[in-house]
Amino acid sequence: MTGLFLRELTLSHFRSHVRAVLALDGRPVALFGPNGAGKTNILEAVSLLSPGRGIRRAATDEIARRPEALGWKVTGILQSLHQLHEVATWAEAGAPRQVTIDDKPAAQVALGRIGRIVWLVPVMDRLWTEGADGRRRFLDRMAMSFEPGHAEAVLAYEKAMRERNRLLKEGASDRHWYHALEAQMAISGAAIQANRGYTVSRLKAAQAEAETSFPTAALSVLNADGAAEGPEGEAALTEAFEAGRGRDLAAGRTLVGPHRADLAARYAAKGVAAKDASTGEQKALLVSLVLANARALAADFGAPPILLLDEVAAHLDASRRAALYDEISALGAQAFMTGTGAELFSELGERAQHFEVRETDGVSEVRGA
Repeated sequence: MTGLFLRELTLSHFRSHVRAVLALDGRPVALFGPNGAGKTNILEAVSLLSPGRGIRRAATDEIARRPEALGWKVTGILQSLHQLHEVATWAEAGAPRQVTIDDKPAAQVALGRIGRIVWLVPVMDRLWTEGADGRRRFLDRMAMSFEPGHAEAVLAYEKAMRERNRLLKEGASDRHWYHALEAQMAISGAAIQANRGYTVSRLKAAQAEAETSFPTAALSVLNADGAAEGPEGEAALTEAFEAGRGRDLAAGRTLVGPHRADLAARYAAKGVAAKDASTGEQKALLVSLVLANARALAADFGAPPILLLDEVAAHLDASRRAALYDEISALGAQAFMTGTGAELFSELGERAQHFEVRETDGVSEVRGA
């Protein structure tokens, strides 16, 4: 069997789990149990088998099971197209997170090259009504799923911008210092813009080509003022950074660039901005984008990504929930889904593996259902 999926997942001293081992076969995974049982902790563990800080964006020392605080570890046997990899990530107490692939030390970005993981979690339900930061992270996470190197471009840009902002706050005037930092920002910023543009174009195409029960989201990338994004490309960014130094000195920070971008979406069929849609419509738009991301990745990577859908049934009526399960099954994606009751996944039947998650005396247990 080929494709992209976890064949086995092991958690050790991870959040509420002392030890959990899930034997998997590529089908969707339905995790059910009461709130606080440890279902989302399993999804977080899977998310850490990709670059970044996972679905909770937690620091490494926040993840270890307490009160022991011995450190934590997540191991997976990953089927990636025609290859099998053992991937692991862990952190000992007070130490930074480490990654190995096939027992060899690896950078986090390497995880993104052998696998793709996309998620939708409840905190993202506020995506269209919160500030632009959350939408940028959402867009950048999708961009990283297409181009894992996007994460390195973002880190390089942010590092150079922090140094430039420090100079601005100190009132430094040496143009040579600024020039060096702005050159790095322009190179990284142009890569960020290109990756974001490619991502939006792939999402648009994937939505247009699919017959789906979920609404189409018309997407665009704007600047913080709601207008067109602004200077694009290395040369234009270099010029904008240099021209804006006076204004930036007065503000003490960089006022133009990819860090000011915003992802705008409209409910295409109704012609209304996503922020003005109903709660259910906003959730449906998010599901639509995640499914479009998965369809596009299936074409680009050769297999659909692993999907993490926490409390996915929230704000979806029974018909849309069934439609979601049908689309996931048609994609052939291994989707990890959580819900409070087994009945929420009844429409999946034998198309999925079902696990019950319980918590007793602060320890989570996972049992096949």
